[in-house]
Amino acid sequence: MKHDLRIVKTQESLRLALLTLLKSKPLESITIAELCRMAKVNRGTFYKHYKDVHDLFKHYLEVIVEDLRQSYEEPYHKTNFNIENIETDMIKIFHHVKEYQEFYQIVFDERIPMMYYYSLFDAIRSFMRKFVNEAYMEGQQDINLDYLISYQTNAILGILIEWHNQGYRTSIRELNQQLIAILSINSPFRRRNS
Repeated sequence: MKHDLRIVKTQESLRLALLTLLKSKPLESITIAELCRMAKVNRGTFYKHYKDVHDLFKHYLEVIVEDLRQSYEEPYHKTNFNIENIETDMIKIFHHVKEYQEFYQIVFDERIPMMYYYSLFDAIRSFMRKFVNEAYMEGQQDINLDYLISYQTNAILGILIEWHNQGYRTSIRELNQQLIAILSINSPFRRRNS
């Protein structure tokens, strides 16, 4: 499927305008008029793509979470889910965060409403549910899958929040090494050999 470059450009302009406005005001206070003015898009064009500002935010979150999901799953797919074989250059999650750093800075800002964080949490939890399957639970009847998924989701977000709190100063390579070290200590997704 080919993407119309005008549509891509319009959506990107609206997302950038949304990010800029979110730095100074909550989502509920952003009007379509100011969003369109900042993005240099007319209201009719806005309505061709989104029904309201919340719809734009939701769509942008979906784009980010899909990229995050692919970044998260890539090393597992490359190693056939054998985390002992994951190498630092296979991990792409921190590259993803750098690419969307402005979004994460808003979501993790302590002054921003928690609804953004919970929207991100729910979206990550949703792809984690699809990613985790019963094979990982083999021999673990005493572990509730919902709690495991929430634990793993919070682990991802916890690392990202810590990186945010440190001003994104730690290099991606160092973070990849840290993540491998953490996974080697204890992973709820480590396959059990039978």
